Amino acid sequence: MLKRELGLWGAILTGLGSMIGTGLFVSLGIATDLAGSWVLIALILAAAIALCNGLSSAQLAASHPVSGGTYEYGYRYLSPPFGFTAGWMFLLAKSASAATAALGCMAYLFQWLGLEDNSGRWQIMAALGLLAVLICVVLLGIRRSAQVNLGILLVTFTSLLLFVGIGHVQQQGGLLWSAASQPLSLKNLLQATALLFVAYAGYARIAVLAEEVKTPRRTIPRAIALAIGIVVLLYFSVALIVLGSHGSGKLTTAASLEIVASELGVSWLPPLITLGAIAAMVGILLNLLLGLSRVVLAMARRRDLPAILAQIPAQGKQPVAAVLAVSGGIALLILIGNVKTTWSFSAFSVLIYYAITNLATLQLKEPQFPRWLAVAGLIGCLGLAFWVEVQVWLSGCGLILLGLAWHYWVRRAKAV
Repeated sequence: MLKRELGLWGAILTGLGSMIGTGLFVSLGIATDLAGSWVLIALILAAAIALCNGLSSAQLAASHPVSGGTYEYGYRYLSPPFGFTAGWMFLLAKSASAATAALGCMAYLFQWLGLEDNSGRWQIMAALGLLAVLICVVLLGIRRSAQVNLGILLVTFTSLLLFVGIGHVQQQGGLLWSAASQPLSLKNLLQATALLFVAYAGYARIAVLAEEVKTPRRTIPRAIALAIGIVVLLYFSVALIVLGSHGSGKLTTAASLEIVASELGVSWLPPLITLGAIAAMVGILLNLLLGLSRVVLAMARRRDLPAILAQIPAQGKQPVAAVLAVSGGIALLILIGNVKTTWSFSAFSVLIYYAITNLATLQLKEPQFPRWLAVAGLIGCLGLAFWVEVQVWLSGCGLILLGLAWHYWVRRAKAV
């Protein structure tokens, strides 16, 4: 049993470090182009569904405090196919998030340096190069320390707070409502909500700390609620500045906040936003490489994935095969080269993952919170999952069926 050293604010900072990154620097611009000023409603809807899911995750973590998240909860409270599907969707969702982070990181760098890349080919190559560097970092056994995590968070927070402060002064609150005349499109609103939901998904990092948090049954739900509340305020403040900019209609680019910052007339602000974006997304990419490789390792040990992925070299500290397999999947997604597509795929996959989380929560005999929260989370996740682009959710459904076919074949082979 790990020592319980993490208090409320430690848990909140851990969640913030996982939530403030690609979603804010990349998906907010995409969602704003989709929904216009209705993006503010999308932010609130996404946060409400995230809170329901977060409380479901907290209940499951308190009742079954093991590593593996909904992959383990699905096995314990539902059935092996549900558990496998949760693990499979988690891998796909976070791999797509990692690819988006790599592409977004390079987009900010190229935009700041003024490098033209209309085809996106060089940004893709640079993103693959960044991935290769971080693979080496992971294989050398270097992890993000708490100090590094705090440093990244401070840089990112500072850049965003200055962005909000300067934007408010420069715009004087007058340009916001120039975007408010856009009529409501339910399709665009729900699609924007689905994309923004992924931005809050880092709250799961708090739920998996059940063994390390003081009084987890009380601390984890409070930490999740407060972390989501802080992030909502930050996203809302940034969204107001984005809506007040003249960049509306061209924010689907990954470097959306840098474009808005360049319109505010302060020469040092765009480089600072770029620094904050790169720091946040490199940190997230490194964290995802570490986390995903461990999920692959756990699934391979249970034979839900090929057994070779569970091998750890003699005297080795890292599951090399698992790290390389995860990296290969991320690289394939990077080759898509479109952050809206990779982020939409992440949204579909993570919404299915949390639908299973809520379904597992409904099986608890003594729930900590009212059951209607899990029902609301389940309906919200399943409802939003199919509002992303049709080709994305069709591909996602195809991969679910492919994964279940593999799982059925493996279980049948074990039974023989």
